[in-house]
Amino acid sequence: MVNKIFSKSTTHYWLTILFFVSFTFCVWLNNVQLIIPQVSMGNLVQAQAIDADKLVNRGVESYKTGNFQAAIQSWEAALKLYEQQKNYNHVTVVSENLARTYQQLGENEQALNYWDKVNNYYRSQQNWLKVGRVLTEIAQVYSNVGQTAKAINFLCGASDIKNIENLTCQQGSALQIATQQQDKVGEIAALGSLGETYRLRGNYDVAIQYLEAAKKSDNQTYNFAILNSLGNARASRAQLWNLRAKSAQQQSVSRATEFQQNANNDYQQALEYFQASLKEARQQDNKSGEMRSLLNQIQLFYRSKTISLIPQNEFEVNIQAALGLLDKLPDSVNKVYSAIDLANLPGVDEELSSPFTQCLTKSKLPNAQAKELFNQAIKISQRLEDYRSESYALGAFGHFYECQEKNYKLAWEFTNKAILLADQKLKAKDSLYLWEWQAGRILKAENQDTKALPFYQRAYNILEQLRSDILIADRDFQFDFRDIIEPVYRQLAQLQLEFASTNITSNKELNKPEFNSALTTINSLRLAEIQNYFGNDCILTAIENRNIAEIVEEDSAFISSIVLKDKTGIILSLPNQETHLEWIDKSRETLSQNIKNFYDGLIRGKRDIIYNTKDAENLYELIIRPLEKYLEAQKIQTLVFIQDSFLRNVPMAALYDKIGKKYLIEKYAIATTPSLQLTSTQKVNFKSTKALVLAVSKEIQIDDVLFEPLINVPLETKSIQEQFPNTKKLENQDFTISNLKKEIQNTAYPIIHVATHAQFGTIPEDTFLVTGNNDKLTINQLETLLRETNNNSNLVELLALTACQTAVGDDRSTLGLAGVALQAGAKSAMASLWSVGDESTANLVAEFYNQLRQPKITKAQALQLAQLKLINAKTTEIDIQYNHPYYWAPFIIIGNWL
Repeated sequence: MVNKIFSKSTTHYWLTILFFVSFTFCVWLNNVQLIIPQVSMGNLVQAQAIDADKLVNRGVESYKTGNFQAAIQSWEAALKLYEQQKNYNHVTVVSENLARTYQQLGENEQALNYWDKVNNYYRSQQNWLKVGRVLTEIAQVYSNVGQTAKAINFLCGASDIKNIENLTCQQGSALQIATQQQDKVGEIAALGSLGETYRLRGNYDVAIQYLEAAKKSDNQTYNFAILNSLGNARASRAQLWNLRAKSAQQQSVSRATEFQQNANNDYQQALEYFQASLKEARQQDNKSGEMRSLLNQIQLFYRSKTISLIPQNEFEVNIQAALGLLDKLPDSVNKVYSAIDLANLPGVDEELSSPFTQCLTKSKLPNAQAKELFNQAIKISQRLEDYRSESYALGAFGHFYECQEKNYKLAWEFTNKAILLADQKLKAKDSLYLWEWQAGRILKAENQDTKALPFYQRAYNILEQLRSDILIADRDFQFDFRDIIEPVYRQLAQLQLEFASTNITSNKELNKPEFNSALTTINSLRLAEIQNYFGNDCILTAIENRNIAEIVEEDSAFISSIVLKDKTGIILSLPNQETHLEWIDKSRETLSQNIKNFYDGLIRGKRDIIYNTKDAENLYELIIRPLEKYLEAQKIQTLVFIQDSFLRNVPMAALYDKIGKKYLIEKYAIATTPSLQLTSTQKVNFKSTKALVLAVSKEIQIDDVLFEPLINVPLETKSIQEQFPNTKKLENQDFTISNLKKEIQNTAYPIIHVATHAQFGTIPEDTFLVTGNNDKLTINQLETLLRETNNNSNLVELLALTACQTAVGDDRSTLGLAGVALQAGAKSAMASLWSVGDESTANLVAEFYNQLRQPKITKAQALQLAQLKLINAKTTEIDIQYNHPYYWAPFIIIGNWL
């Protein structure tokens, strides 16, 4: 049952505290009272039985006061006595209490060990009602550590669903057993746990359906928990609608208003649920529940400020109510976190984000009042001997001094205490990354960069171990990735590059150890960004474990970038292991605007016959000119870009050398890759390969969005069939998800060419291909189809997408494009940054495949030659207008360029 991942996976438990969610995840069966075994007095074991009875009662009293460590000590001592008596019924009862308590402490491996014993005992007694409830408890532990698929398997069994109506759970699952046993409590707990688990997966629609089903039971004991969970699910879905509205606006999609209205509706529903849960908690005199509801409403105020959902006077009343309630709460871990959350409230005009990863301009409470709350939290946690909450309170106080008072001496003192406590007293080191990072920031603020670097490095090392757990534990973290994870990588990379520059050689070659460390950090950031974009469904497996120096071909060079606040680093890696760093001394905002101007100029090519190269020249001077002499000296022929942030939007082929009067593509073959670790570098012979063509040329309407007919698609598909006689084509009404599934189940295709509208949005939900029956094929669905039907030896070599549309100015949408080959299980992709919709695309595709069939031509070179054919159009075969970069610049090679 227990697996080693739990030695490092209390990540969800810890990081949720950053966003008040210590009050939002309900452990459903914790409403069941702790059980005190009724001890039978036998003559031979009377003394032992009395001792065990006392120990159990002592543990219950400790638990009620929030002293979980003392409770565990008492119960584990009682457990040994019951085991000596072979009183397995009492062993099981105490094991249940221990499992719940370890779960409260975030020690999930221990919790699962005890639940495993309890489960086995009840099964041996054929007590199926208890078995069902225990399965729900086990599922909650797995859900807490981000293993939501496993949790759903324990609860019901079917995870990939859109609607729970008429759903039948698997035999032996928690919900099936509860239904069969007519166990209403077990049924509500299973439904509620399913709702929470689907919320963590980001499947908010299904989460709400399960929680609504639980609500229908109208069980007074669980009403508060259900209402609270419904509020959280609605609030999370509102965030997603907001993101989709932003994506739609950037793509000029008409549904932006509809998406925004959906967000507003969900925010309103969330508020109503939180208000109802507050009323319920007060009626039940549930002080802890009352605090949870108040804090949820306070959080909702910040999240929904753009629509003024909660009046400010009501917001102020909630804060005062929470502060007043705090003194009435018994000492507990939740009281510690409540005090810290209140102390860290942002000012009314501030955005709500992780309070320990960036400094607020203004806090809500006066500094003196905040200090009182921090001191109170520290004292309670010490009294409870709860090292996790104590470390958290100390670190939070350190952050207060770092940001609000700029008292770096006290900031360092409290932060160092938090580090020592987390490092020495906690089995799980997940919280440690926050305080190591914080210590690095404090030292850097005091211009002690040399001392700061090791702290940043340790924070990075911890994040690398925990990254997957963090990014799949809770879909809500995807919204806050740029606050809680990304800055660690960027700040560390900046320090490493600056140190690499201090020991630079006379020919401007970088210091190797620091440089290699910087590249490793930057590459790790790329992996984290891709996994963050695709979320739960993203499975990243390293294909290439060599470093850049080992991968670089003799005529190729890698150009990596890292965008920082005040400057951007451009890093060149050459075949002889020579490396160079150049800085673009422009702020992030200024360079981003330069890129947007360049991009807009290219898009205007649809109207402008003569291209104004000014913006293309400016970017060439910034990015390429400083590297030219090194490229020329090594006789480089191919450039492979590993781009960062908004630089992913740049069609590098169209940069213009005003001195040589040439586009960059006229000098070099060009490719891009999201990460070298995820890129295969093996050459493939395409001379006699098979191709599957998926094409839609007719007008299509999906979700009120009209996709214009691609009238030149028949020409495009015809040229592919001429190059590859074994081509199979699914066109218009024949291109459906079911037909595609049947086709790839029967035949392995090294090339899949998609000639249909493909949209890449801010989130995966808005990233899809248009099928011939007015349907969407999401990238996640495509990935599932390909991975289910092909083994590793038959992975798609090339996925071509020739009518893509990315959101202008949105680097997340281009991140989706960059990750498409990876997510779809293809080794490389040929794709477009925007849809051209002209005969030129058919001409480019024909030449690309013609060149690709040549044995010594790489994919990057094949695309280069196809683009050059349009640039140098001098015959009646191709309209001379096609030399404008609008027609050829959007096409890029992603992944394996060989």
